[in-house]
Amino acid sequence: MKKSIATDKYNLDIDVKYMDYAPSLDAFVAGQADAAVMTNMEALDMPASAGVDTSAVIMGDYSNGNDAILTRNKLGLPQLKGKKVYLVEKTVSQYLLSRALEKEKMKEAEVKIVNVSDSDIAPSFLASKDQEVVVTWNPMVMEIEKNRGITKVFDSSSIPGEIQDLCVVNTKVLNANPDFARALVGAWYEVMGIMNQQGPKNEAAIKKMADLSKASPAEFKSQIKTTAMYYTPQTAVAYTKSDELKKKEDQVRNFCFAHNLLGENAKSVDVVGIEYPDGTIQGDKNKVKMRYVSKYMEEAAAGKISLK
Repeated sequence: MKKSIATDKYNLDIDVKYMDYAPSLDAFVAGQADAAVMTNMEALDMPASAGVDTSAVIMGDYSNGNDAILTRNKLGLPQLKGKKVYLVEKTVSQYLLSRALEKEKMKEAEVKIVNVSDSDIAPSFLASKDQEVVVTWNPMVMEIEKNRGITKVFDSSSIPGEIQDLCVVNTKVLNANPDFARALVGAWYEVMGIMNQQGPKNEAAIKKMADLSKASPAEFKSQIKTTAMYYTPQTAVAYTKSDELKKKEDQVRNFCFAHNLLGENAKSVDVVGIEYPDGTIQGDKNKVKMRYVSKYMEEAAAGKISLK
């Protein structure tokens, strides 16, 4: 990693590796990465359910339209009954579909889910007019929406706060060196400060991130518009310590249990304990494997993680 003010301050060399999403999750679960960025759902149903004690030290944002259900032939949600729905199974796409159907008083069993890889989902849908319903995320959503005859019938702005992007750290690594989290948090808000301003630095950062995500700067800016960013530690802390977060996470953990994502032998939704900043726990208090940690964001909010 190029040295940042935060890594200099804590005298750390952090080796940052850019990876595709699924391999990055696998690396974290396998202990080959000490920290990673992932959704709250994946943090729960992958490392935490696999027994890897996982601490979310940064509440980065939530999807506010980045994930969507798209249809052909003017199909609306009520018309999805009996239809094939193409998505990456057991991801937030399936969660989004489940929540959309729930709002229509429908069940997943009333549609036919077809599993597609994330690399194939957009080209496959665009190439086959027989595919009428797809659920995916940006930038694939934008790619599909460019085509005529496509209708967006539901997106994540209808379930705010439920699909979160977190920076998580292996709890054993965190406990051994809390300054690792401080460096990550400090570096994160260095970048957030750049993103939340106008000028050459902002444009350079946008271009770099756009290049990494294989999108144009304009497309990347569009994605930011459908992402509810917590640009400051104060706003991130407020949500991380809210009762609203507990309600959202309870929704997610129940979905994971119902879909056997907490382990094939999981006998209840409480098999994985989730701890919040106030010490309350959802699930088995003796098996806490996912933790929302506000401490380091609070230090940043109080100016204790100095960027000078």
